[in-house]
Amino acid sequence: MAIKRPKVAIGFIVAGVLMVLFGTIMCFVVPLVIDDQIVKHTVIDPKNDLTYTMWKDIPVPFFMSVYFFNVLNPAEILKGEKPMVEQRGPYVYRKQCQKENITFHPNGTVSYREYRQYHFEPSMSAGNESDVVTIPNMLVLGASVMMENLPYVLRLMMSATFKTFKEGPFLTKPVGELMWGYDSGLVDFLNQYLPGMIPTSGKFGLFSEFNNSNTGLFTVFTGKDDIRKVHRVDSWNGLTELPYWRTAQSNMINGTAGQMWPPFMTKQSTLPFYSPDACRSMELVYQRPGEMNGIPLYRYVAPKTLFANGTDYAPNEGFCPCRQSGLLNVSSCRHNSPVFISHPHFFNADPVLLDYVQGLNPSEEKHGLFIDIHPQTGVPLNVSIRLQLNLYMKKVSGITETGKISDVVMPMIWFEENGYIDGPIVNTFRTNLVVLPTVLEYLQYILIGLGLATIIIAAVVYRKVKVKLPHRIQASMLSSLNVRTRILKWTLNSTGSQCSCISNGVT
Repeated sequence: MAIKRPKVAIGFIVAGVLMVLFGTIMCFVVPLVIDDQIVKHTVIDPKNDLTYTMWKDIPVPFFMSVYFFNVLNPAEILKGEKPMVEQRGPYVYRKQCQKENITFHPNGTVSYREYRQYHFEPSMSAGNESDVVTIPNMLVLGASVMMENLPYVLRLMMSATFKTFKEGPFLTKPVGELMWGYDSGLVDFLNQYLPGMIPTSGKFGLFSEFNNSNTGLFTVFTGKDDIRKVHRVDSWNGLTELPYWRTAQSNMINGTAGQMWPPFMTKQSTLPFYSPDACRSMELVYQRPGEMNGIPLYRYVAPKTLFANGTDYAPNEGFCPCRQSGLLNVSSCRHNSPVFISHPHFFNADPVLLDYVQGLNPSEEKHGLFIDIHPQTGVPLNVSIRLQLNLYMKKVSGITETGKISDVVMPMIWFEENGYIDGPIVNTFRTNLVVLPTVLEYLQYILIGLGLATIIIAAVVYRKVKVKLPHRIQASMLSSLNVRTRILKWTLNSTGSQCSCISNGVT
């Protein structure tokens, strides 16, 4: 029995070494296997059922919340007084997106058009589409600024045209008509005699071009040849650069289409994307780490320089002519209409803009845009894109509808497009990318710890057995020797006694 114990101890030591070795190998192999699986399933490929479906149809709920700046003092504005507005909304629309005309190319790219539809959600809204609000009339005030440098006679004629069609400087209409369009005799007249002056040929509305439309022909990299290029835009409507801006840098089409990004992001990574609606590429920067439903994330936000003017941030000089920082002049891609994009309530803009309009209260929590992204896969978990549409208004001589309006960038509406991963998708996402890797990580450390413990315990047992065994053998030998000595003595004593008796008998 004593001889078997060292063999058992040696067996445990070997088992412990194997566990430590296997656990150590897992430390190196498991991350590589996980990364390999991420690469394999991030490539845009119909064979990747889950990720391809997410890319193609965007199965998570996405909503657009619209807020109107209802004008409270239109008559006073025409007299040169400061505009007063109150925020109305949100009016919430469910956004449905679906990619169609998907075509894969031999050079590792795929082309598609993404179609979008909006459906009003009364239960999520603070009012109905029948609510009536008052906003500046873009047809009148926008056209007036566009005609400012035309001959005075033409301006008089345009003013007479406005009066003929009973178009005033402000519109008071239901939300639904302002959003998706209303019939206008002026629109029909302008399209007939001044084609191309306005971007619509039917009903005129702030979002009439958005519903049941597509964002253009995108061609993006699939990532098959280089995973670092996956989702990156190769061209848009056949263009590799834009025709709108003054410099090559401003006209660059950078980043992705704004829905997914390449995997393996770090805190030094940025989120570049091209937005057809903003007519330019934009880039978000890392702000902080976070967590959603147990899934780690990085939050990316818009830097203060995103809409800065060329004076405050030289690289933006190409987007000028500029006004105050915080405003993006998109007139060059909006038929020269004096339209500006900004953050809601002029958040992160020049504070002087708040002095021109009463009723604005910017805050980062309510008006800052952000994207929460899973850095390992480049998949957005929570998105909130918030932008504001503004109209530049001023008095234009010859067009009496402009009255004595002071020069002002007037907020009209702001909207938030938001969505987040939820339901079965987030459970699958968490299981495959959080729970399973965590279990494997703990398993490898458990194996290493258990193996080391087994080695130590078995070594101690083996040492004790080896130390005690010689003593036991020596004691056994001494005991055996003592027995033999006693037997010998007894034998000698017995023999001596017998010899003594014989001798006495002879005598």
